[in-house]
Amino acid sequence: MNRGLRVASGLVAGILTSMSCSADPFPARLEPIAFEALSGWADDDHEAAFRTFQRTCKVGLGEAEPLRPARDTEQDLRAVCGIALSAGELSRAAARTFFETHFSPFRIHPPSGSGFLTGYYEPEFLGSRSPGDGFGTPLLARPDDLVTIRASERLPGINPSLQAARRTNSGYEPYPDRAAIEAGALGDRARPIVYLREPGEAFIIHVQGSARIRFRDGTATRVAYAGRNGHPYTSIGRRLVEMGEIPLEEMSLERLMQWLRDNPEPARTLMQENRSYIFFREAEELASEDGPIGGAGMSLTPGRSLAVDRGLWPYGLPFWLEGELPVTLSRTEPLARLMIAQDTGSAIVGPARGDFFFGSGAAAGTRAGLLRHTTDFVVLRPRPAQNP
Repeated sequence: MNRGLRVASGLVAGILTSMSCSADPFPARLEPIAFEALSGWADDDHEAAFRTFQRTCKVGLGEAEPLRPARDTEQDLRAVCGIALSAGELSRAAARTFFETHFSPFRIHPPSGSGFLTGYYEPEFLGSRSPGDGFGTPLLARPDDLVTIRASERLPGINPSLQAARRTNSGYEPYPDRAAIEAGALGDRARPIVYLREPGEAFIIHVQGSARIRFRDGTATRVAYAGRNGHPYTSIGRRLVEMGEIPLEEMSLERLMQWLRDNPEPARTLMQENRSYIFFREAEELASEDGPIGGAGMSLTPGRSLAVDRGLWPYGLPFWLEGELPVTLSRTEPLARLMIAQDTGSAIVGPARGDFFFGSGAAAGTRAGLLRHTTDFVVLRPRPAQNP
């Protein structure tokens, strides 16, 4: 899934540690702490976190391909993954023991001084297989000339800040941005999968990276992230706040969508400020009860899947989060939960920056749109394989 605002994100004592898989200094201070110092650790459902961890381990061990490659999985994490996959099902108590045995917790102190957590979800909209009768906004399939650039890869003639390129007969060039694509720059390579009623609905799906599309005949399909044009992401929610259109404290999915409906022409211009553009595929392999596919290439788990900065963290790392989760605009509940890095996103940048997956549908979308909270991040680093 493509992580961004997810409707609202982006609105607004240890030693400096180096990642073992890189000689570059890690951009945060990691403070070793004890599991006993994690508020609520003993009460969490470690079995649920372990099941999510097991699935993600298939990517770390090379048994599955990620949709968006992240930092390479280090040897120690691969070793722990091997143990997890051979362990089968574990009880809550046994799962807690597993994490305490094979990992060491480190509280992350980013340069900003605090971590920041937002939310995302899988939207559900009415759609059509063909244009007309009120359905005129397409979701496009991945074009055959799109080349995705890995985090550590460089292509000749392509700015290192871009994450994709266009393959041509003479080499590579930057891929068209959102405005150019909407103006027809892809020509015959623009192949619609489905059509939606509103440009704002398509934009929300681009931000979330997946969706359930229901048709008038009662059938449905799932669309999943298949690539992006590689241009930087810009939060339109943040821009609306900056423009004075919606107060920050009132920003929500509902307010954002209503503004886009009420202001079609300004909305089109605003959405094109986000030059990033997402392409999709039909996820026919997903059962109705499955979560959408995340950046790691695995089905996401509501309340356990976390999107992280893929340039800093590998998929599969466990993170302990302490803070608050919004229930309504005026009410929150405590957050003390072990989550697994399974996803990534263009706006998820930094060592203590995450996106919390809430699930599917309108209710999940409402909560996701309310989450933009300061949160404490603790990363569970794998213990050395030779000394578990």
